[in-house]
Amino acid sequence: MRFWKALGDTSLVFLYATLLLGPFSRFYAKAGRLLKYRHELGLWFGFYGLFHTVLILNGWVRWDPSIFMGYQFVQQAGRMVRLESGFGFANIAGLAAMIIAIPLMITSGQWAVRYLGGSSWRYLHLGVYPIFYLVALHTTYYMYVHFSVSFHRAPPPENWAQVPFAIATFLVFAAHAAGYTRTFLNRRSRRTLGDTPASPWRQFSSRLSAAVAR
Repeated sequence: MRFWKALGDTSLVFLYATLLLGPFSRFYAKAGRLLKYRHELGLWFGFYGLFHTVLILNGWVRWDPSIFMGYQFVQQAGRMVRLESGFGFANIAGLAAMIIAIPLMITSGQWAVRYLGGSSWRYLHLGVYPIFYLVALHTTYYMYVHFSVSFHRAPPPENWAQVPFAIATFLVFAAHAAGYTRTFLNRRSRRTLGDTPASPWRQFSSRLSAAVAR
């Protein structure tokens, strides 16, 4: 259990690091030097996340859709009973994130940019944002809900990672919101400057220079 959990935690760190590099480079010029590592960080997120997913499906869930959705056999009831209401939703979110991540991993090289074209490649890799939200939802459930006090299991130990996870998730969201706002304002200011008519003196100077050039 600790091994697959460690794999999931490691993939989360790589994902958040990948997503933070872009916004930070908009505010700190020196951070732009780290953008070359974004490709490798994204791949490591995918590898660790895929390994984590396979171990969960093969070990905990045992490839059983009912267990995947949170159902367990209860001997007293004599049938499968849903014990964890959010278990299936969290698993679907995590699995969906990995399904989206696989084509992004496959097309992460320069050959894919040349083959698909720049605009198509960028559109495909916008999938990293749904991955972020799906992974955040998946982790939130397991961080705060699943491993909590319940009637059918012993009280779990205190999870020290709850506060760092909340801070990191908010930081990624806030960094992207701030980066988008800065980009929008910069483009709007350049557009406003471009639409401003030239002063009469500047128009006269331009005409005089053109006449001299002739």
